[in-house]
Amino acid sequence: MSLPDFKSAVKQASSAPSLSPIVQLNVGGHLFSTTLSTLRKHPESKLAELFGAHPKLRTDAQGRYFIDRDGSHFGAVLEFLRSEQLPTENTQEVLKEAVHYNIAPLIKRLEETPRLFGELVGRQQFISRVPHYKENIEVLIRVARAEAIATRHSTILICLLRTEEDLGSYNNAINSLDSDKESVVTFGPWKATPSVKDLLDSVKMDIESRGYKVSIEPHVTERNFLSRSYDFFYKLTFTWW
Repeated sequence: MSLPDFKSAVKQASSAPSLSPIVQLNVGGHLFSTTLSTLRKHPESKLAELFGAHPKLRTDAQGRYFIDRDGSHFGAVLEFLRSEQLPTENTQEVLKEAVHYNIAPLIKRLEETPRLFGELVGRQQFISRVPHYKENIEVLIRVARAEAIATRHSTILICLLRTEEDLGSYNNAINSLDSDKESVVTFGPWKATPSVKDLLDSVKMDIESRGYKVSIEPHVTERNFLSRSYDFFYKLTFTWW
């Protein structure tokens, strides 16, 4: 390269635009201002990758870097990067953002909070020991939606078999139901300490987290002097309007 060409290349390199230390962000319509050092605080994170030497983002009409993601909880992520302060609410949603941006210290700290620790180590470990739990939740929702035509409520019977002994009584219990024999979704037995009430609370929690309104109450079968009453059954009612 000739000397004039070399000087021209140096001049072009020196005049190339550099990234400002102050960064304006548009995260799904939510606006933020922060510094490059904050965004790059954890080098292994997705934010650090996005705001490397050559940012991998487009800008909006006002020149702000645009992240095409719901920014409702990005402020909590940003606050942790600035001060390591944890959110006091919406921790589950903030954890989802922390996982998306791969901010390992925030993920670890959130998972250690009492609420998420109880969810991950307690409840999730429990329901993992209930056979077909997640599949049954999907069945309950699917059946309820199928029965929702021109009605205010959909009611499904659920059968909770806590022990192997309860399982042995299952056929007799099913035969004790009313003659119309509503659809029955069966849970259990399970090898964990939580009770039937704990499982009912978990079922209600998981269905309501999907946006449905539900209630649960015991289903009492009619009993005569020749039959036995079983307390395995509960009525799960979806309310549509």
